[in-house]
Amino acid sequence: MSVIERLKARAKEIKNNIFVLFLAYKDPRVPWYAKVFGAAVVAYAFSPIDLIPDFIPLLGYLDDLILVPLGIALALKMIPDPVLADCKAKAEEIRKNGKPKNWTMAVIFILVWVALAIWAGWLVYK
Repeated sequence: MSVIERLKARAKEIKNNIFVLFLAYKDPRVPWYAKVFGAAVVAYAFSPIDLIPDFIPLLGYLDDLILVPLGIALALKMIPDPVLADCKAKAEEIRKNGKPKNWTMAVIFILVWVALAIWAGWLVYK
């Protein structure tokens, strides 16, 4: 198994915990800073559009292989253990039904890319 394949397998394993975060950031037993960070990670992970599109060589998979799993791992460390255990049990049900989509984050990423395109066009025009 190559290094890339091991990284992908590890990233997928960590990414499965996104459902745990989805439930945990709504739980009142979770500290506010963990809720904010967890909500941001969940919003990005559920977004149908990546900040860095996958068609960009090398960088396209950077968020899938490193950024999302790192964010999930950090957010999970912020959640108390009893809450984590409860959320893991509930997450199994969500995984069976498919993950939800976050179209708000998709719109934000589209706006970022449109703003960058306008800025680049303005620089070229100038």
